[in-house]
Amino acid sequence: MSAAATPHLDLTAPEVVKKISQRSLVIGAVFSVIAVALAFIRPGEFYRAYLLGFMCWLGVALGSMAILMIRHLTGGGWGTVIRRILGAAMRTLPLLAVLFIPVILGIRRLYIWAQPLENIQDKHLREHLKQITQTYLTWNGFVIRAVFYFAVWNLLSFLLSKWSKQTDSPTTPDNSGRFKAVSGPGLILYGFTISFAAIDWVMSLDPSWVSTIFGLIILIGEVLSAMCFAVAVERILFNYKPMSEMLKPDFVHDHGKWMLVFTMVWAYFNFSQWLIIWAGNLPAEITFYLRRINGGWGTIGMILVLFGFVIPFATLLSRPFKRDIRRLAWLAIWLLLIRYLDLFWIIEPNFSKNLTVTLADIVVPIAIGGVWLWYFFRNLASLPLLPAYDTDAHEVLQPAHETHA
Repeated sequence: MSAAATPHLDLTAPEVVKKISQRSLVIGAVFSVIAVALAFIRPGEFYRAYLLGFMCWLGVALGSMAILMIRHLTGGGWGTVIRRILGAAMRTLPLLAVLFIPVILGIRRLYIWAQPLENIQDKHLREHLKQITQTYLTWNGFVIRAVFYFAVWNLLSFLLSKWSKQTDSPTTPDNSGRFKAVSGPGLILYGFTISFAAIDWVMSLDPSWVSTIFGLIILIGEVLSAMCFAVAVERILFNYKPMSEMLKPDFVHDHGKWMLVFTMVWAYFNFSQWLIIWAGNLPAEITFYLRRINGGWGTIGMILVLFGFVIPFATLLSRPFKRDIRRLAWLAIWLLLIRYLDLFWIIEPNFSKNLTVTLADIVVPIAIGGVWLWYFFRNLASLPLLPAYDTDAHEVLQPAHETHA
C-alpha cells in the first residue's frame, strides 16, 4: 500500500505540539533568568550544573541521530513510526552547538588542567598536568576538537534531514541507498567523536583518572535516553491523529525491546569498568570509585543499580508491558530521570567530597531543557509525522489488522 492510497490520513503534527513548544519556551525563559542570576552569584555551582544539563540534552540529540542511522541500516516499521521524532531531536544540534559556548567560557572553573599550575598543591598531579597540558589538554585543542565534533554531527544531521524531507514529495527518488551510505560511516564517526568528546568534557574533570571504556558508557547512555525520549513523545502524540492510527502494538513492543537492550548494555559497560578497575587495583584508577562510594555518593550508586537496571530490567521482560504504550511511557520517563542521576553521579563528585545537591543542579538543566524542548517541538511541527513517500512508509500506514499480532 502506498502513501498515495491513503489520502484520508492527515500526517500533520497535532496542534498540541505547538502548544507544548510555546510552554517549553516559557519554562525555559523563566528558569534561564534564575540560572543567569546563579551564574553571577554562584559561578562555580552554575558551570558544573550547566555541564550536567548540557550533557543530558546533548545525549538525547546524539542518541536520536544514532538510532536513526541504525534504522536506516536495518529498516523496519519500528523506526519509521518514530523517525520524525528522532529527526526533530537530531536537528537540535545547531542549538546545542551554541549552548556549548558557556562550557568554553567556564573552562577555568570546570577543569583543573585549565588553571595555572602554580595553584595546584598536589605535586604529583602538578607534574602530570605539566606533561598533558603541553600535548592534549590545551585550551586551543579543547576548542578546536569541540568545533570538529559539532561539525561532524551537524553534517550528518544535515544530510539525513535533507534526504528525509524529500520523502514528503511523491516525485522524490528512492534515497534508501544514500541513507545507508551515510549511516554506516556515520555510526563509526559518532562512536569516535562522542568517545573523545566524553574524554574532553567529562573525564578530564579529573585528569589523573583514565578509563578506556568511559566513552562507551556515555554513548550507550545517550542511545538509551534517546529511545526513552522517543517513547515519551510518541505517548503524547498517541492521544491524537495520526499517531493514534500509526502506532501499533508491534512497534511499541519493538521500542520496549530496544529499551531493554540498551539498559542491559549500559549495565554491562558500567560493570565491566568497575570489574577492570577493581581487578587492577591501581591508585590512578580506583580514585573514581573511592570518591563515589564515600561521603554519601554511594547511595546514588545503589539507586542507579537498583532503579536504573534491576527494576527496569525485570519490568521490561514482560511482553504485555512492552506492548502497552501507556505503561511503557512511565518507565521511559523514569529512565530519563535515571540518566540525569547517572550523569550527576559521574560529574558532581569531582567538585564535592560529600553528596551535595545545589539549586543550580535543578534549575540549570531545566532551563536548558526548556529551550531545547521548544526547539525540538518546533522542529517536530515543521514536517509531517511520517515520511509518506518513503519506501517503508506502507508498513506504518497499513491497517492494524494487516500487521502481525
